[in-house]
Amino acid sequence: MIYIKDANLNPTWQEIAVGGTILEGGTSLQINTGDWRIMIPAWIEEKCKHCFLCFPVCADSAIPIKDEKREDFEFKHCKGCGVCFKVCPFGAITFEKEDK
Repeated sequence: MIYIKDANLNPTWQEIAVGGTILEGGTSLQINTGDWRIMIPAWIEEKCKHCFLCFPVCADSAIPIKDEKREDFEFKHCKGCGVCFKVCPFGAITFEKEDK
């Protein structure tokens, strides 16, 4: 296993890992991946029922839960995949093109 703390995150072309190399699990909070998305979700707190259907489908830990309440997106990690938007039955998440 390669640990993220030991990985060379700026390799030369000769040092690039073979495709399919899996680093340790649970690293999404350590790596900011939200800067390359083109679509962005928006949370409408007034419509949210805190059912947490969106939380387990977020592969990037971008939906924080605190004191048994859902909070706004952690955009440093959100890749804009839209799965949370698809699973919300209350219309509490919108999904639109991000203006940068």
